[in-house]
Order: sequence, then structure tokens, then C-alpha cells
Amino acid sequence: MPVPQSVSQLFSLDSLLDEEELAIRDTTRRFAAERIRPHVAGWFEAGTLPARELAAELGGMGLLGMHLEGYGCAGMSATSYGLACLELEAVDSGIRSLVSVQGSLAMFAIHRFGSEEQKQQWLPPMAAGEALGCFGLTEPDFGSNPAGMRTSARWDGGDWVLSGTKMWITNGSVADVAVVWARTDDGIRGFLVPADSPGFSAPEIKHKLSLRASVTAELVLEDVRLPESAMLPEARGLSGPLSCLGEARFGIVFGALGAARDCLETAIDYAGSREVFDQPLAAFQLTQAKLADMALELGKGQLLALHLGRLKDRHELRAEQVSLGKLNSVREAIAIARECRTILGANGITLEYPVLRHANNLESVLTYEGTSEMHQLVIGQALTGESAFR
Repeated sequence: MPVPQSVSQLFSLDSLLDEEELAIRDTTRRFAAERIRPHVAGWFEAGTLPARELAAELGGMGLLGMHLEGYGCAGMSATSYGLACLELEAVDSGIRSLVSVQGSLAMFAIHRFGSEEQKQQWLPPMAAGEALGCFGLTEPDFGSNPAGMRTSARWDGGDWVLSGTKMWITNGSVADVAVVWARTDDGIRGFLVPADSPGFSAPEIKHKLSLRASVTAELVLEDVRLPESAMLPEARGLSGPLSCLGEARFGIVFGALGAARDCLETAIDYAGSREVFDQPLAAFQLTQAKLADMALELGKGQLLALHLGRLKDRHELRAEQVSLGKLNSVREAIAIARECRTILGANGITLEYPVLRHANNLESVLTYEGTSEMHQLVIGQALTGESAFR
């Protein structure tokens, strides 16, 4: 009887990775399995996450801002970062979101657009997990259209005064610093807002049905007064925050496939042990057809992700190519999660198995960092030369 193969073996994916990439992947996988997996269903059910505790451990492993250079960051390749995201999201999208927001949004913004003083102050403790950051761009009425933001920053007596509201902010209520984007007389600019600033608050958003093992908050700025040095000096216009989003989307390209892999591995294991009509569920043709189709899409997605990782490591990755990866990975991952649920039957709706938890999380991943519709339009513009956003 043939020996069962994993999707990685079926596609010979390990042969495409070097020793360092394999080591980072395997180390992250062990940490996620031993430290996070035993607890994550309980966190999800309770709607909580020990974010600061986990951040310290993730920072100790060098996983926070791991693709950035200097200031205590690990300086790993983009592909290695992607593989780490995949392994973290194989346990839960909320864990990968914590890492993505910390490293690819908050830390990247400071690293790319901050002053030397800002980098020295924030990046080392953030890389170590001693300080947490969040990224305030999305507003209640302006999600896919950040150009319509209402949050403002006005110059007053030698200080900046920020007023406005941001919504759906991961890490918001546990962050030590918020990267907030606001409209000024000089266009859209970024600001570093310490969480203890008078007038700043971050009430946590409750009653979520998705990303429950993740901290999500609203940011409220009521005439928050900041010194001139709080502005990120190198960011002007929407290109600043959008470039940060591109970094986070890259992690999602890999990450969503981790959730899909975990669902598929769970379904294969379940089908092999569940007997129906006196034989394993895995022995039925329709079950094998489902598994084969899902394995094919997962493998294709991983090959695309690795290709995009190699392009990014060569500094050749374009925005529309990130959109290709994000659109494909999340769309296929959520389809795989839903299909795996059918194989598990009624057991698939319980937290004893991770499948519906992943499916619920992926409903959020489907729309954050750019909805599928937005990425379709980015790809459509690249193909036709015509913008259809308005």
C-alpha cells in the first residue's frame, strides 16, 4: 500500500528552500505547535489573547520585524519571513496578525519613514517584544478608500494636534505606540502616538465572530497634542501607508496558506480514521476527489508564494504581484477550509478541530489589507492599463 504524502512532499516544496529557510520554518513550526496550539482554541472561545506575553516570546525568537535590518531586527530574507507567517497562521490567523502588524506595519513604517531618533527609541524594544505597536489607517467610513480619511493633524503653537477615529486596529488596546495617519495642510502624514498621550484611547472591540484570538480596537484621538518630532519625516501622501500595507499583504500571501494546510491535514487525518459504511471515509472516491483538488490548489498557492518571495528578495516584487498572491491565497484558503468542514461533518463545527475556526478567521483575512474586489481591480488595471476604482 502506498505511503501517504503531505502536500509538501507531493510538490517537493522542501527542495525549493535553503538550509536557513528550512531551519526558520521548522523552528517556528515547533514553537507554534508547543506553545500556542494547545491554548488557541480556548483563547478563541474566550475572545482573548495574551498578546504581550506572546510578543516577548516571539521577540526572543527574532520573529518580530525579522525581515528588517539593524536596530535589533534579525535581517532575515523576505521568503523566511513568509515561511514564518505560514507556520504561525497554521495555528491561528490572529497570531500571524499580531506579528504582521508589529513587524510589517508599525515597525516597517518607523524603519522606512522614521527619523534616526524615532528608530533608536522604538525599533529595538519592538523587535524584542518589549513594546507593541499598532497601525492606524482604516477609519469607520473609509476602509477601501483611505484617501477619504477624516482624521486630521493641525499645527498649533509648536505642536501637532490630532483628532479623529481609526477602526479595526489589531493590537490597538495593548500597543505602546500607534502609527497614525492623518490629513494635514501638507497632505497625509504619519505620526507616532504614544499610548499614554492625553486624549488618546483605544477601546477594545468585542463580540467578534472572527479573529477572536486577536486584540482588535478602535483608536480615538481627541485633540491629542504631540511634539513636532512625532511626525514621520520621510512619509508624504498615501504612498507611505500603502507601502506598509504592501509589506503586510506579502505576509498574508504565505500566512493564509498555513491556515489552509492545517485544515487539509486535519481533514486527511480525520478521513483516515473515520469509518463510514464499514470503511474509512478516505477510501471513498468523492472524498479523495475533494482532497486531491484541495491539495492541488494549496500546492499551487505555495509555489506562487515562494516565487513572490524570491522576487521580493531580489527587490523586484511589484504591487500588482502582491495583489495576485493575496487574492489567490485567501480565496483558495477559505474555499479549502469550507470544503474540509464538509469532510468532518458535524465534528467540523466544534473547537475540538481547527477547521471552522480557520474558516471564521479567514473571513477577516479576506477583507483586511485590501478586499478581494480591490485586488481584482489592481490586477485588472495592470492587465488593461485602465483604472476602474471610480
